[in-house]
Amino acid sequence: MKTPRFVPRALLALVAVAAATGSVPAPRAEAASHTLRLGTVLAPGDPLVAAAEGMKKAVEARTKGDVEIQIYPSSQIGDTQDMIDQAAAGSNVGTFVEASRVAVYVPEFNVLVAPYVFDDVDQIVRFSETPTFAEWNRKLEQKSGLTLLSFNWYQGARELLTQKPVATPADLKGVRIRTIGEPLWIKTIGAMGATATPLAWAEVYPSIQTGVIEGAEAQPSAIWGAKLYEVVKDITLTDHIYLMSGLLVSAEWLKSLPEDEREIVVEEANRWGASALKHNVEGAAAIFAKIRATGVKVTEIDKTPFRKAVEPVYGELGLTDLIAQVRKTLGN
Repeated sequence: MKTPRFVPRALLALVAVAAATGSVPAPRAEAASHTLRLGTVLAPGDPLVAAAEGMKKAVEARTKGDVEIQIYPSSQIGDTQDMIDQAAAGSNVGTFVEASRVAVYVPEFNVLVAPYVFDDVDQIVRFSETPTFAEWNRKLEQKSGLTLLSFNWYQGARELLTQKPVATPADLKGVRIRTIGEPLWIKTIGAMGATATPLAWAEVYPSIQTGVIEGAEAQPSAIWGAKLYEVVKDITLTDHIYLMSGLLVSAEWLKSLPEDEREIVVEEANRWGASALKHNVEGAAAIFAKIRATGVKVTEIDKTPFRKAVEPVYGELGLTDLIAQVRKTLGN
């Protein structure tokens, strides 16, 4: 996959400089006035976690230590829903969320994670920069007390992980596939032919290993970070969802910051989201090469049967008109 054209050259230059030199925090006061506990289910080596570390250093440097960001990978402060609930309650907790997690408050967000709606990740980010998306985020704050700092933390395309080759939806009949416990994901995996089985991410490896489930669907960096290649035999490149995430925090926490520091946090969230996106787009092929070297089959297929299979999901979730609107906005 090519590097998305929407990442500004100046921003990429900033990212490159930061990666090469590191951001050195300025001398800090005895204690930060504001702290964000940024948690994720992803492993420490994941590109999103690495980018979050870059964001932490940059924010702490630019605010002279007044805003501190603490990073908690590997579900240390809970599963994704646990962290969302903490943030919604006004706690100083943030996490990465894909769109269906906030669609429970603003249903329109579901379109951003609906299967096969977008041709590439470029389109999702372009749409996230429109006034329509900004209005959805305002609704989210009003209804839940949550807000997205940025929505460009791309994790990768979701692929199928199984114990047998898969070429069509019929090959998934009766196969228990772990997915995210939101209606859109459950309906999508069911439409693709499998038995959708929601589980916390931390439970996926042992559940496949013990046969509780027979597979999963995940993006390249997460497959590698969670070592799922150790417990499956086949990976099928379905690309059924481009997993774009946003950095979600409590709106109350964000408003507690002085205006200049609030702007810094938002700027750095966008800057380091772009860094994670670039890394995941460019790193997918290398990850699959390493996975193939372990003996796991990684297979490209004709996605047409899966595209057709998931079309009923659009109507079931009331997304048909919204999808048409989004595509029109993008000029498709």
